[in-house]
Amino acid sequence: QVQLVESGGGSVQPGGSLRLSCAASGSIFSIYFMGWYRQAPGKQRELVARITTGGSTNYADSVKGRFTISRDNSKNTVIMQMNSLKPEDTAVYYCNADGVRSSDNIGRHDYWGQGAQVTVSS
Repeated sequence: QVQLVESGGGSVQPGGSLRLSCAASGSIFSIYFMGWYRQAPGKQRELVARITTGGSTNYADSVKGRFTISRDNSKNTVIMQMNSLKPEDTAVYYCNADGVRSSDNIGRHDYWGQGAQVTVSS
C-alpha cells in the first residue's frame, strides 16, 4: 500500500533552518502534487507548499522567500528547505501526496504522512 514517511522535524531558534523530507512508497505510478500542510494547536490546517510532477510550485504567502520545495519524481520524494524560521512557523507539518495513481485503487487518491513537529522558539 502507498505510505508516506516524513523526517527532519525538530526544534530551532528563530532565524534557524530545518529541512523536511518525505518519501512515498508502494506500487505508485505517479503523484501529481506533493507538499506539506501544517497545523498549529487550535488553528486550521493550511497549505505550506506543494509542487507538481512538472515542477510548478505554490507557497503560502507567509513562507515565500524563506521556504523552498523540490522533488525527485523518480524516487517519489519531496524536500522542503525552511530558512529564517519564525515562532509562527511552529506547527505539526504533514506531508501530503495528492493525485496519486497506484495499483491499490482505481483513479486518483491522496495520502498523508505521520506528521513532523517543528518548534521555533528562543
